[in-house]
Amino acid sequence: MSVTDITIRQARPDDYEDVAAFTRETWADRDSGDYIPEIYHEWIAGDGDSQRTFLVDSGDDVAGICQGVLLSEHEAWAQGMRVNPEYRGEGLSTQLNDALFRWARERGATVVRNMVFSWNAAGLGGSRAVGFAPLCEFRWAHPDPDPDATLPKAYTLADDPDAAWSFWRRSDAYTALSGLALDADESWAMSELTREGLHRAAEETRVFAVRREDDGTRAMAHRVRDYERETDGRTERWAEYGVGAWSDLGAARALFRAISADAAAIGADRVRVLVPETPRHVSDVAAAHVALGENPDFVLEAPLV
Repeated sequence: MSVTDITIRQARPDDYEDVAAFTRETWADRDSGDYIPEIYHEWIAGDGDSQRTFLVDSGDDVAGICQGVLLSEHEAWAQGMRVNPEYRGEGLSTQLNDALFRWARERGATVVRNMVFSWNAAGLGGSRAVGFAPLCEFRWAHPDPDPDATLPKAYTLADDPDAAWSFWRRSDAYTALSGLALDADESWAMSELTREGLHRAAEETRVFAVRREDDGTRAMAHRVRDYERETDGRTERWAEYGVGAWSDLGAARALFRAISADAAAIGADRVRVLVPETPRHVSDVAAAHVALGENPDFVLEAPLV
């Protein structure tokens, strides 16, 4: 096939079988399969002014797919970039990205980001090749829900978005993550955490400002969502926290205890908290006896203007 023989168009429901056929084996060498076949119909149902699923049509079958989402007035997110193995080496990922970039730019976005698993060398190389540059990295922390969790002596908890915002802006977590946290609306996306976003979380979910006696706010976090997920034939409720930031090990212990109690209060079975992938943050999580994800994830960024 020549790259001149393809058409890039919006994905349709009747493209499902072609898409599923080449994405099911995306990560055949790993225990976790590709998520696209499972969420494809829900994914494209959300297409509209702020979301577009792009598909490469070769005339015979589907040769590639990706999705763009507007997260704010100036931030776009790219996800689900897949190229059919039969068409690799034809420059399709570049054409898909160019189409996504044009779409996002026309809607006012000035930057587009994506997330690539750190073990996905092909995805990392492909992202760099089409104009993305490394921005930051994070890891998931997994505290256990615990209805009996209490803060250590000298720490108190406040539902104060302004205190959480002030601490976030001066924290090394803010620097390490370039000001990004889990997006409140788009699962698996990261966007700039704002004061307004924390006030929204305070109204809709939960915000934590952990204070130490006579020492001000020493940690912050916010819950962005909870949902049900099928795992090994069993339904589990997950709670996700947009970011965790803290000043020292004592504050980390207090913060994760607050999160454990909050997760238990909403009936969560599993928890994940986004934390910066730095030696201090990762070792603090471990020292607080909180489980960590096996690998970090990388966020990359490309300017649109």
